[in-house]
Amino acid sequence: MKKNKDAVYYGDYLQLDKLLDAQHLQSEHYGPPAHDETLFIIVHQAYELWFKQVLHELRSVLSIFRADHIADESLMTVVHRLNRIGKIQQLLNQQIGVMETMTPQDFLEFRDYLVPASGFQSIQFKEIEISLGLKRDSRIKFDQQSFYNRINDADRAYLTGLEQQPGLFECVDDWLARMPFLRLDNFAFADHFKQTIEDNLAKDEAILRNNDLLSADELQAELTELEGTRENFAALFDQTLYQKMQDEGRVRLSQRALQGALFINLYREEPVFNLPFQVLNCLADMDDNMTIWRYRHAMMVQRMLGSKIGTGGSSGHDYLRKTTERNRIFTDLLNLATYLLPKSALPPLPDEVKHALRRG
Repeated sequence: MKKNKDAVYYGDYLQLDKLLDAQHLQSEHYGPPAHDETLFIIVHQAYELWFKQVLHELRSVLSIFRADHIADESLMTVVHRLNRIGKIQQLLNQQIGVMETMTPQDFLEFRDYLVPASGFQSIQFKEIEISLGLKRDSRIKFDQQSFYNRINDADRAYLTGLEQQPGLFECVDDWLARMPFLRLDNFAFADHFKQTIEDNLAKDEAILRNNDLLSADELQAELTELEGTRENFAALFDQTLYQKMQDEGRVRLSQRALQGALFINLYREEPVFNLPFQVLNCLADMDDNMTIWRYRHAMMVQRMLGSKIGTGGSSGHDYLRKTTERNRIFTDLLNLATYLLPKSALPPLPDEVKHALRRG
């Protein structure tokens, strides 16, 4: 291992003079400094530093997924870096607890001095969202236009350019849709799985109809729910029904990509599916962590501001609550459980498919 020629001093290497002198209180310009403004600044600066690391990992993952072929060794790297993002997200979620040690009245001591700055102007956070696959037309109305009007020209041009590039969601969709094992010679996953689903749903219906403990109304309610499940499964293999679900915003992944994700989940114990299964789990965890962060942030803002508007002109808590519900990206991976069956009910794969899977 090579050694450095010149001695490195800890403070110089980390540029601590710059870092520790970067907390300038707005309240000082108007009177006595507000004690909790220092905490407010440091917490948000820490967020931005971690956002920088998340983007560093995401750019690496995107460079891998944008390739025409993804080797297993590359998937190992993807899993490692997505796991790291997950750990950072957990840390960011815990950091909200530190912010919550500030009381609403402490916040009000300096809050009005910050107008019109706002956390929703974080360019790095918006870049994370766009890189993951959250584009402008998927956002709530305030984010579609008002947000872009509240940032400078350079940042607006940068984010607009990013939106023209495929995000992680699009890349994962393409990767799943390219999976070669969905159709092999005499095997088609759709046909293989479809019959098993129909058999299981027929058994479920028979159990319901033979249950003497259910009243007529309860039976009808259960049968209605079962019919909804049947329709979900039907759409999985019917392009017209699936397109209808996409048009209604119930699914985002392409039909073939969802089938690929389902195949991986159902037969994840096959060695060739081990790493892809971990990738899908990491993506679902990342979406979960981001949703938890949004929710905790919304609750904190409600506690601090009540129904006041945000400093950046948004509706404060109401804006954050809506983004929690709307700005999810990999929901389809979380909803895969809709289509799962117990292992005992899975149809065995034909030998030719097993051999192909083992060859990779």
